[in-house]
Parts: sequence; C-alpha cells; structure tokens
Amino acid sequence: MKLRVRPETEKDLEAITTIHNMAFGQPNEAVLVEKLRRTPAFIPELSLVAEFDRVIIAHVLFYPVKIISGEKEHQTLSLAPIGVLPKSQNQGIGSTLIKNGLLRATHHGHTCVIVLGHPQYYPRFGFIPASTWGIKLPFDAPDNAFMALELVDGALENKRGFVRYPDQFAYV
Repeated sequence: MKLRVRPETEKDLEAITTIHNMAFGQPNEAVLVEKLRRTPAFIPELSLVAEFDRVIIAHVLFYPVKIISGEKEHQTLSLAPIGVLPKSQNQGIGSTLIKNGLLRATHHGHTCVIVLGHPQYYPRFGFIPASTWGIKLPFDAPDNAFMALELVDGALENKRGFVRYPDQFAYV
C-alpha cells in the first residue's frame, strides 16, 4: 500500500496528538496544534496527515501569521509543527508531507511560508534565511534557522519586518 496524504478529519485528532507527543518527547507541539485548531484562522485543508496502511504516521500544520512592516501587515503561512512517528522517521515521510502542503498552500492562494527549524533540512524545499528579505522573529533565534520560501516569485519583496505569531504560540 502507498503513503497517502490528506487533510485531517475529526477522527484523526487523537492520532495527531500521539504523533507529536512521541516525535517531540513532550506535549508542547500537540497542545499548540489543539489550540490553533480552535481558532477562526485555522485552515483545515492545510492540516495534513500521512497515513500508511490506513494508520496515521505523520502530521504537518501550515498556519497563517503576519509579517508586520511598519503600519502594514502581510499574510504568510508558518510551517509548524511537523511530526512523524519515531519508527517512521528518516523515510521521506516528512518531506512528502511538506511538499504536499506547499503545493496545497499554493493552490489555496498563499504566496509565502516561514519556518523556524533545522537549517540543514528545510533548504531542500527552497527555504532560505528570512533575513534575506529583512524578516525577523520577535525573539532570538539563529539567523540560519529562521527561513522563508516564496511560493510566488517576488511575494516577499518589500515585506521586511517582524513576524507576529498568534498568542497560542506563546504558551508552547
């Protein structure tokens, strides 16, 4: 049987929590997903699961955030979190989820994505340091770990500023 990627459903919620708890060894990411799911900004089509033989083994969430440039606000997506069951890691499942999510985000009209993550992992998808466009986090993090990707050429031009995450991210 093949790996299948699809949007989450109500019946997947317990499996998604288990995935994040096992992948990260603590509940913060699972709690974040639960909190974000309850917000009006949550986009169900961009909360994706990967299943193999009808068993959910991975989850990724793309969530809307803002880049604040002076008086202007620019919409972007944040890729966070992504979790794969430990026994299924290092098999390309996370990559498949991310690629699928980026395609779906583009299809839904989104133009850019940011991520705070491993600088050796995310460049394979085209992510480069967000500082390239003058985009910064509201907290300290290594420059090479905070990255952005234009889904549409030029989408991040003149968007320099700070990312504003919703309050739900602050408590993780």
